[in-house]
Amino acid sequence: MDWGLQNRLARIIKPATGRTVMLAVDHGYFLGPTSRIENPRRTIEPLLPHADALMPTRGVLRASVDPATQTPIVLRVSGGTSVIGPSLADEGITTTFEEAIRLNVSAVALSIFVGTDYERQTLLSLADLVNEGQTYGIPVLAVTAVGKELEKRDQRFLSLCCRIAAELGAHLVKTYYCEGFEKVVEGCPVPVVIAGGPKLDTMKDVLQLTHDALSRGAVGVDMGRNIWQSEHPVAAIQSVRAVVHEKATVKQALDLFEDLKATRN
Repeated sequence: MDWGLQNRLARIIKPATGRTVMLAVDHGYFLGPTSRIENPRRTIEPLLPHADALMPTRGVLRASVDPATQTPIVLRVSGGTSVIGPSLADEGITTTFEEAIRLNVSAVALSIFVGTDYERQTLLSLADLVNEGQTYGIPVLAVTAVGKELEKRDQRFLSLCCRIAAELGAHLVKTYYCEGFEKVVEGCPVPVVIAGGPKLDTMKDVLQLTHDALSRGAVGVDMGRNIWQSEHPVAAIQSVRAVVHEKATVKQALDLFEDLKATRN
């Protein structure tokens, strides 16, 4: 693997722990002004110092992220659909590699929609990005998206998606946690991070999800709504970091969350 590509990966997955806390803020590309991220800059600013990487679109990056930040960027480069359209799976590439380079990103990300009418186009888009990424030394994160069909998030389906993404050359894969998650990781020869998915009921649920995924082989999380839709988002991301980087138990991290929300949020 080229030095530059390895270096960019090391910005995202911290060498000291081999883990990462990514903050996903790309939801607006298909959901519009989602609750608690209507003003992206206001949402991102207090969380950015606690994220190992930020995952925005180029529009939000330019308009809402301080260029002086030292937090690496994983740029969302796929889109073209909306939540009210006929299919979230009908995505294409929205941002060129030249643009990604101008934006000084550490990685690019796109969704693949295995098992849909648009499987082929999204998988070929992944392959094209990997080809360009190898040319420019920029890693590619593949997101195993399921659109509106959340019931697809089982071990056999996610194992299929993750392995295909890795076979096509993705350097990282983002997927959902599921029963039998260790089999998903075992079948995927590149690092796996978990998505937070829809907002969970409690912070304990978020921390339990994080702990369970890490104990079964994930290298970290790429969370959005379960952090910035929290009533105490800074405390939420710091408690997730405790599980990811400090190997805190769920109870320890939940106690930290309660302490932090009382003093800092």
